[in-house]
Amino acid sequence: MPSRRTFILQTAAGSAAAMAGIRLAHATQGVSKDEIVIGSIQDLSGPIAVLGRYVQNGMILRVESINAAGGIHGRKLKLIVEDSSYDPKKSVLAAQKLVTQNRIFAMIGTLGSPTTLASMPVVLEKNVLHLFPVSAHSATYEPFNKLKFSTAIPYPLSTRIGVQQMLKMKGYKRVAILYQDDEYGVDVLKGAEEALKAAGLSLVEKTSYKRGATEFSTQMQKINAANPDLIVLATIVRETLGAIGAARQLGYKGDFLGSEAVHQPTVAKVGGKLVEGLYALNGTPAPYRGLPGNPKALEDWIESYKSRFGEDPDVYAVGGWMGVDIFAKAAEKAGPNLNNDTLVQALETHPYPRGFLGNQEIAWSPTKRVGPDKVRIAQIQDGKWLGVTDFIGL
Repeated sequence: MPSRRTFILQTAAGSAAAMAGIRLAHATQGVSKDEIVIGSIQDLSGPIAVLGRYVQNGMILRVESINAAGGIHGRKLKLIVEDSSYDPKKSVLAAQKLVTQNRIFAMIGTLGSPTTLASMPVVLEKNVLHLFPVSAHSATYEPFNKLKFSTAIPYPLSTRIGVQQMLKMKGYKRVAILYQDDEYGVDVLKGAEEALKAAGLSLVEKTSYKRGATEFSTQMQKINAANPDLIVLATIVRETLGAIGAARQLGYKGDFLGSEAVHQPTVAKVGGKLVEGLYALNGTPAPYRGLPGNPKALEDWIESYKSRFGEDPDVYAVGGWMGVDIFAKAAEKAGPNLNNDTLVQALETHPYPRGFLGNQEIAWSPTKRVGPDKVRIAQIQDGKWLGVTDFIGL
């Protein structure tokens, strides 16, 4: 498994003959006759490194398969991944390196809202495509910029849809929230408040924690005192486990609904009995081998991932794989003359369809930069995230 701070994946260049007759109208950064350079910023050493590893590995798996098949119009993909440690300042430095020294054509799949929001201006200022960050923050698609595309349903929208659906399903009357004190957490808070307002309700308690926190007893005491029957969690991995553990120790018997960041196999696997029954929102199902109804293509994909990296994939590996796959399909549609304009046009006019990984259709337009508009609700049952709804919208 890759462990260096900077991972560079490059296969042998395709033959010059394969590109004979192709001429770019003008030089495009990161694109040569035999190579396309793409970059990504992941947390490989910080508090969500477990997620960054999966995203990186998913990207590597798809890059390797594309290159093994001959690349894109004869060009092989070169992937360069920088480590942010989930630190916004480090993400800025990583972005500067990627766009100025490595001269990438596109930034793909940056992990985390704080790091994405800090590094994105650096990318756009250099006229580099900013594609499919692993963040559902609204700034990934607003204000409009032709160079940025989002594959994540925005946190405010997904949370609003999810909370509204949970109110219909379970009839909750007293809802509280624990949220990370940053852009990510505030977006989830906004969606929860909008859903409750539409139902004639309001939060009975809201409290936050600092990014990287490991102790949640104070926050959960405050929430438990409000006697909620549902607690919304704008947490990630260890924060989810810590918060649920603290709440249960205080005697809380109600339900939890996690944001999209909570929906990952690591939570179910590490949390064990503590997290049984936990609900969470998601835009793509968690990949599990052997589930009834799994298509053969999914079983084969899971096996290829495990053969390459020695462990089963999770939903973040799916996200990394899909990010490269969407880029590759658009680059193929863009034709041999690959540049910002031709790739943007391909993304705007060719939706990414539902596939064997269980994703919803993702479609952009010349005026729309967020692809999906629906979300699913899943629940941990017997240690696995299983869907309790199909994709639902407002």
